[in-house]
Amino acid sequence: MALDGIYIYSILCELKDKFIGSRISKINQPEKDELNFLIRGIDNKNYRLLISASSSYPKIHITKNSKQNPLTPPMFCMVLRKYLLNAKIVDIRQVSTDRIIIFDFESVDDLGFNSIYSLIVEIMGRHSNITLVRARDTLIMDSIKHITPEINRFRSLYPGIEYIYPPKSERLNPFNFSKEDFLGYLSNNNISIDENMCSKVFIGVSKPLSREIMFRLHLSIEIDNITSDKAYDCINNFFKDLKDRKFSYNTYSENDIIKEFSCVKLTNLKSMDEAEYFSSSELLENFYFEKDRADRLNNHSIDLQRIVNTNLDRCLKKDEILKQKLIECESKDKYKLYGELLTANIYSIKKGNKNITLQNYYSEALENITIKLNENKTPSENIQIYFKKYNKLKTTEKMAKIQLEANSKEIEYLQSVFTNIKNCEDYNEIEEIKKELIETGYIKFNKKNNKKSPKASKPYHFISSDGIDIYVGKNNFQNDYLTLKFADKRDIWMHTKNIPGSHVIIKNYGPISDKTLEEAAGLAAYYSKAKHSNNVAVDYTEVKNVKKPSGAKPGMVIYLTNKTINIMPKKLDQHK
Repeated sequence: MALDGIYIYSILCELKDKFIGSRISKINQPEKDELNFLIRGIDNKNYRLLISASSSYPKIHITKNSKQNPLTPPMFCMVLRKYLLNAKIVDIRQVSTDRIIIFDFESVDDLGFNSIYSLIVEIMGRHSNITLVRARDTLIMDSIKHITPEINRFRSLYPGIEYIYPPKSERLNPFNFSKEDFLGYLSNNNISIDENMCSKVFIGVSKPLSREIMFRLHLSIEIDNITSDKAYDCINNFFKDLKDRKFSYNTYSENDIIKEFSCVKLTNLKSMDEAEYFSSSELLENFYFEKDRADRLNNHSIDLQRIVNTNLDRCLKKDEILKQKLIECESKDKYKLYGELLTANIYSIKKGNKNITLQNYYSEALENITIKLNENKTPSENIQIYFKKYNKLKTTEKMAKIQLEANSKEIEYLQSVFTNIKNCEDYNEIEEIKKELIETGYIKFNKKNNKKSPKASKPYHFISSDGIDIYVGKNNFQNDYLTLKFADKRDIWMHTKNIPGSHVIIKNYGPISDKTLEEAAGLAAYYSKAKHSNNVAVDYTEVKNVKKPSGAKPGMVIYLTNKTINIMPKKLDQHK
């Protein structure tokens, strides 16, 4: 699945219809590789145009979603505001059908003359970039990613040098080719007629689209009768329809996972579930939004994840060591028995004995036991050796059990933090978890790098089908707040059974229906480590039955007299 040149052509058709002749109202750069333009369209409606040079999900489309902007705009954003704010969009074009889009802007320069600036968008995977160029001399004003000769010795992108386009493809333009061009390209490059032929011959044609074209070709012509001439007629007609804007925006899914998307119907994927969209932007918004957000949040929280995982590894290793110690301590009673048998038979032991065989009068069988002795020690000293071993192991066992319990609680806490990080929906939530880790001592507080504390977010608020308020904690501080301060003692508290997750509170205004309980349990399962499972056990009880032990870490509680419901994780739509 790829955002190929043909799909980009369909996007440009949409953008041209809305934006040619319009002006830029606002320019923001919410991410280091992403721009957001507010444009007053020719229909007098405001639109947000998103342009991303993300290595993972580069894209361009109209969006309805907005992001929080940094307090200080990045330098590239300031450059764009200087040259493009209030500028008029005079043209939007594509280099052949390649993944290069050019926006031409007309603006008034410092001397009052009209100047043309071009914003060149390259949607090319990890090589994606956005560059502002002065049209009259192709001088680069700035680029969202600076590419120096040290990074790429073939092509540089940074302010003050001439812009050079990426290497031009030798393949054919699907909207402008003749039969001679087609037949000659096939012959000169020894390309056979197979499902990937069109992606090898034409610029901007992905393999999924190539497979569709050849599938249609096989439907109209028997495989044995396909010739280069007949293939040309079918392929040429297909591209003529696309040039005339005969688009159909569809996604194709298997088991609710989107496998392909296209601006034409992929008739070769009839076995998949098809969903149709009104526009190219609507499709991309639906497909990319959650993936891109999850990818960016994961990248933003990667340091926190590393800290939590490092501490988890430490705790898990400590857990193994402590359990091994407990196994070793199981032999302590043997040393106590040896000491007592030696004490009872002290007058039978002589200095210089290497061992002694004694009857075990603590056993019903009265079997004989051979006990090793230190020949250089007196009988009393040998007895003390065994009692010291017993006392040492007894103390070790006691402390190991205490440490094992504390270590288990720490593992439980760290797993809950990791789950909260994975469930974050914006950067502020990540910053709140970072603050939590600072306060619990997992991150060293550094005054030099201390940033302004983020605005505290509120717990998730959902409304059940019965109109009952349901609250879900985003982190362990919020879990404590919801359970210990916000909730009434009659409210219902929920949490996944023996699985890290969020505290869920159902406000008890009266009898709570099974439907509301199921919906709240679905939320508890969704905001837990088991969110991708099919069947999750969720405990619930009244808040009055939930207690926080003295000295427990944030979010850690104990509860009793609970009931359990098994549910599939599900997020409600009513989210505030």
